Amino acid sequence: MKIGLYFGSFNPVHNGHMVIAGYMAEYTDLDQVWFVVSPHNPHKLKQTLLQDHHRLAMVKIAIGDFRKMKASDIEFKLPKPSYTIHTLAYLFEKYPEHTYALILGSDNLETFTKWKNYEQILEQVELYVYPRKNMAPCELSSHPKVKMVDAPLMELSSSFIREAIRTKKDVRYMMPEKVWEYIDEMNFYK
Repeated sequence: MKIGLYFGSFNPVHNGHMVIAGYMAEYTDLDQVWFVVSPHNPHKLKQTLLQDHHRLAMVKIAIGDFRKMKASDIEFKLPKPSYTIHTLAYLFEKYPEHTYALILGSDNLETFTKWKNYEQILEQVELYVYPRKNMAPCELSSHPKVKMVDAPLMELSSSFIREAIRTKKDVRYMMPEKVWEYIDEMNFYK
């Protein structure tokens, strides 16, 4: 199987994530999309994150029974902070029967050369890149391992949702209904 790895803190997972993942699962050659819930992205402040198990639970709730998507906690077992190159090495060893591609936004492609061992990542996997607002093609856009995917442009962000909840705005329609219920019940981000 060809697996699309969709890395993120998913703090919280929202409809933008789900639209991108759904598009990748249905309109590319990927057999499945795995949401790789990152315990600590080296480029984000840790104190803004909900506990790992809550973010994983919300992703599982969002996916429901859709067989082309899966929630993954593989990075929970790996050294922190999480680096994609280490996660890939683990996956190649544990699931050698699969091939992998990374799913990322064009904003991340622009900074991809700052990732740890980015050249090695490009040798090992393809990058499936979805559009982000105001992002022009960059140097890597024409790389043979980079596939620019014409997925819908999504402007929704987890930070927007967290801030909206904190300021008592109703954002229930910006995420799967059961994810909103979980956040509301647990009093997250207030």
